[in-house]
Amino acid sequence: MSGLLDRFKRDDDGGVKEMHPEYKEAEKVDTRKTPDHTRVAAGTTASIGIDSLMNKRAKLEESMDYVGLMIKNLKEKRTALEKEVEDESVDIKNLKEKLIKIKEYIEEEKKEIDNLTQKRSQVEKEVDEVSGIIGDLRTMLSGIDGVVNTEKDKIKSFKQARQKMSQ
Repeated sequence: MSGLLDRFKRDDDGGVKEMHPEYKEAEKVDTRKTPDHTRVAAGTTASIGIDSLMNKRAKLEESMDYVGLMIKNLKEKRTALEKEVEDESVDIKNLKEKLIKIKEYIEEEKKEIDNLTQKRSQVEKEVDEVSGIIGDLRTMLSGIDGVVNTEKDKIKSFKQARQKMSQ
């Protein structure tokens, strides 16, 4: 059994001759190049539907190229998104580190404020003690002043009494 295209033979000029005995004597037939660069006889391709098949194949190849381009674009978009996500991740990590440092700073400041509060409280106690001492000293001085005034009055009275007696 012979193949479908066995009835054609290429001649030296690049044309195709029909070799099957049912057909007229082999005559030169126009040939054309297809997208895959093989020569096919123009007259015979239409009769067996190869033109249509070749056009469909060409369209499929174009579609495959388009799908390949879409895949490439999707990969580029995904890569760009991955980079953006990674950049955001780095930014978030840096922000988190800064926030942790700020939290540590706030906690340290809170401790320092607590220490200052305790120191202030101690100073207030000392102020209260000093105020108490001053109050005690004032009371003592008032007492002494009272004693001095009393003694002064006694001496004054004594002097007056003595002057009256001497007079």
